Amino acid sequence: MTINEKQDEIIEEFDLFDDQLDKTQYIIDLGKKLPPLPDYLHVDANLIPGCQSKVWLNSELKADTVHFEADAEPTAQISRGLVSLLIRVLSDQKPEDVANADLYFIDRIGLSNLVTSRRAGGMASMIQRMKSFANENAL
Repeated sequence: MTINEKQDEIIEEFDLFDDQLDKTQYIIDLGKKLPPLPDYLHVDANLIPGCQSKVWLNSELKADTVHFEADAEPTAQISRGLVSLLIRVLSDQKPEDVANADLYFIDRIGLSNLVTSRRAGGMASMIQRMKSFANENAL
């Protein structure tokens, strides 16, 4: 699936919910499903600055795509859910597609109404890290 197809799929999923609490619970549920990173990847170099909680993002180039995996403190279920959405959209895509992605799903599902300004800032830092890595590896 392309980045836009994945975004459209997420928008459709969030359209099923009528209120903010249901959307927030869905984000928490996504966070609970995020596989943990191996301990050796919980290093300062993988920490995302500006996050309310500790979030680690590992980025690597696999063949001709960028691959992302992440983890967060066990109590940071919303942060875990947010990073899992970003991974779902951006991981295993061509670097140039990630670097140039317009992440319109964030506004369309109303994330700005669901998260605090600190979490929004942390999510912006996650996006910046992912796009920077992709840009460094674009052809």
